[in-house]
Amino acid sequence: MSKLRVLSGMQPSGQLTLGNYIGALKNYVKLQHTHDCYFMVVDLHAITVPQDPAALREQSESVAAVYLAAGIDPNTATVFLQSSVKAHAELGWLLTTLTYMGELERMTQFKDKSEGKESVGAGLFTYPSLMAGDILLYNADLVPVGEDQRQHLELTRDLAHRFNTRFSETFKIPQGYIPEVGARIMSLDDASKKMSKSSPNAGSYIALLDAPDVIRKKISRAVTDSGREVKYDPQNKPEVSNLISIYTQCTDLSIAEVEAKYEGQGYGPFKKDLAEAVVGLLEPIQQRYREIRESGELHDILRSGRDRAEAAAEATIREVKQKMGFVQL
Repeated sequence: MSKLRVLSGMQPSGQLTLGNYIGALKNYVKLQHTHDCYFMVVDLHAITVPQDPAALREQSESVAAVYLAAGIDPNTATVFLQSSVKAHAELGWLLTTLTYMGELERMTQFKDKSEGKESVGAGLFTYPSLMAGDILLYNADLVPVGEDQRQHLELTRDLAHRFNTRFSETFKIPQGYIPEVGARIMSLDDASKKMSKSSPNAGSYIALLDAPDVIRKKISRAVTDSGREVKYDPQNKPEVSNLISIYTQCTDLSIAEVEAKYEGQGYGPFKKDLAEAVVGLLEPIQQRYREIRESGELHDILRSGRDRAEAAAEATIREVKQKMGFVQL
């Protein structure tokens, strides 16, 4: 029995955070052993908003290196840059022609990112069609998505069904995959918001490549609720509950064990130990990241990943173009 195929990716539009690791990367590492995994750096999506070219190149390589440093094995999973496989842009355009304006106008991410702006790029508007192309190009069975991407996945499913109905059965209808734990780590300065690498306040997130002393400072300054009890109560103590969640994801301790460990001690000792737990988790990843960047192996890995991805993508794009009526030479 063949393995189910997984397709996912992250934008190189900022430093990946502890939230990205707990909510996604940690699960990528597990999935690679049980599924046929394709993990992209989605650099074509990054340019839906203006990017500095030098920064985009550096951050694209950095994100790919973080994938590997976090434990993704390029001999087990396919790791590649989205832009290195030309079929992504091609299928993205073909699916755009099947997408209705009203469907794109209803996308909440487009509404949020375009709100208050005098002019908005067409790429930001058609972004969901390109995302659909990414997924359908590899006939992925499962797509790890956060809540903010569910709507885009539903459009992908609709477009797959629309193509299959119009041109005959071609695409699998992908399913969303959301892990049971660790899916949502909140901001250090506001537990009502998801930890985000795009936040203008660097103190609101822990970047995976933050130095140990920077991590300690950020956690020491993390917002806490009134009182001093280390108790998991998301409704009444959201800030401390978020920190407890981070603690459990960085250690083998359960929520109950964390609560018992700091009973009567207040936030000071708890935050100090939490900082050391985060530092202890990230230091090996940071060391491996430095080794990957210094060794020069990254480009060879990405070329190999590109070749594997292209082999799968080319078969799909040829079938799609043949069914749509394009001359195949």
